[in-house]
Amino acid sequence: MKLNSRDAAAYFRKPDPKATGLLIYGADAMRVATKRQEVIAALVGPEAEAEMRLTRISGADLRKDAALLHDAIKSQGFFPGPRVAFVEDATDGTTKAIEPALADWAPGDAQVIVTAGQLNARSALRKLFEGHEAAYAAGIYDDPPDRAEIEAIIAAAGLEQVPRDVMAAIMDLSRALDPGDFRQTIEKLSLYKGDDATPVTVEELELCAPHSSEAEMDDLLHNVAEARADLIAPLLGRLYAQGTTPVALCIGATRHFRALHAAAWDPGGAAAGIGRLRPPIYGKRRDRMARQAGKWSRSRLEDALSLLTETDLQLRSSGNAPAQALVERALIRLAMMRR
Repeated sequence: MKLNSRDAAAYFRKPDPKATGLLIYGADAMRVATKRQEVIAALVGPEAEAEMRLTRISGADLRKDAALLHDAIKSQGFFPGPRVAFVEDATDGTTKAIEPALADWAPGDAQVIVTAGQLNARSALRKLFEGHEAAYAAGIYDDPPDRAEIEAIIAAAGLEQVPRDVMAAIMDLSRALDPGDFRQTIEKLSLYKGDDATPVTVEELELCAPHSSEAEMDDLLHNVAEARADLIAPLLGRLYAQGTTPVALCIGATRHFRALHAAAWDPGGAAAGIGRLRPPIYGKRRDRMARQAGKWSRSRLEDALSLLTETDLQLRSSGNAPAQALVERALIRLAMMRR
């Protein structure tokens, strides 16, 4: 039986305990693994592996020994409760080993959960599960989680007071991050809040969200955009001491000024433009960048990007100019440019 995206999301949260099995397939291995973990936890609980109620079989091993899956679904463990036989990294080559196990499945046997990579419509493995009257097949695509999925993740993390503005920021974050990173961020936020009963804030979410650059680099770029040229040298010294390279600094500066340029050209104004950036920017950093974009003219931002492009070409050329000095000079010129 084939599950569409909406039905699949509901099934992952509450799978049928009487079903024969489920095939989860998709190009993104992380997304497939996340859904598989959710389904298995819902079927047999978090302690299933410790209680030997979960049997793992690799697709490669199953192709070598077709009896592995049949034995796994029929064998009884020492602990009572539902059981799962999990086949990982299956392909169409494992279909001949899975088919007789599904055909011989009876109530009380372990449910069969199979994961696979991308499978086209002609796939024998897909046809096996989609054509089975008591088994299901669900494709995982690159669509971001819907609101119901996000609310379920938040509830599972124990976060109860999530204001509207924080929920909007979480929705933006879910579109920018991989599913695994998104879940880890919500779990980290839950741990951060601990026993704190106050509502979650955007600042707390920002603290827990993964960042694309070091905080020191963000601080440096903010000060450059705000024309604080006197702070550039000491901040650069700290970054170089941490191992940051001149090329990485140039790339980070280019990304920052491209964001300001996009915001400055937004029809809704700088604040609206910053709000539309992807990946999203939150809290005080978002407000700070909106103020920066409002104080730079469009022509100056274009000049800044031209300067950074020229610096990047110099860094990557075979010239003998000292890289650190090139970057420092470019950043100071940017700071003076806004003045």
